[in-house]
Amino acid sequence: MRAVTTTDPLPPLHGLRFAFGTLTVLPARVARWDRDAARSGMLCAPVAGLVVGVGAAAAGTLLLLLGAGPLLAAVASTAVPALLTRGLHLDGLADTADGLGSGRPAEDALRIMKRSDIGPFGVVTLLFALLAQVAALHQLYAEGWAHGAVAAVLAGTVARVALTLASRATVPAARPEGLGAVVAGTVPPRAALAAALLAVAACAAAGTVAEPYGAVRHALAALVALGAAEVLLRRCVRRLGGVTGDVFGAVAETAATAALVALTLG
Repeated sequence: MRAVTTTDPLPPLHGLRFAFGTLTVLPARVARWDRDAARSGMLCAPVAGLVVGVGAAAAGTLLLLLGAGPLLAAVASTAVPALLTRGLHLDGLADTADGLGSGRPAEDALRIMKRSDIGPFGVVTLLFALLAQVAALHQLYAEGWAHGAVAAVLAGTVARVALTLASRATVPAARPEGLGAVVAGTVPPRAALAAALLAVAACAAAGTVAEPYGAVRHALAALVALGAAEVLLRRCVRRLGGVTGDVFGAVAETAATAALVALTLG
């Protein structure tokens, strides 16, 4: 699918519709599929992530309060984001792992990523990413429901902030079609940086809910997550020539996993 260039004015809700319509299964009619809508949508991506994170936190907390152990709460908080995104980010992580792990030239790697099946690199990466998320959330829920809930919200939000940063103007698309081509390079770098700083500040504020001095810990976890996502993004740009929809999914899952693991440290 190719992006369409338009000069029509963009109503404020188009960005939210684009973000929720492309990043979640929640009902949102995407009325415009062009670069302007994509820019607004990717700036609104953290809002979609916040909603996904709240859903994950609610599921885990509810199970915990009903008497289930922290392991089941962790599984629920890991499953909800997968359900709310149709597993697209996880699929992107697996496909990107297959492409990068193939050792093939960029065109061949992109062809591997586009196939419907998942290879051994993808299976192993997907397995360890989900295990890491469940293990981290298990430890955090064991510390108390607030620790696990805030972590789930933080992971969901920061994962989509990573998508905003991955959409900045200096990052090219690897293919001329697909979601990656529509959103790549749409967000001005300053706007992407402002969104990231705002999200980190919000994570710091949320950290005080889990623990009195949690602001620094949660802010650092957000920064670690965005740093890990940036490392993967740059690797993909060098290796593949740009980003694709699969790369966006991999970036989001990498950020979420890194955030959760970082919160278990220290």
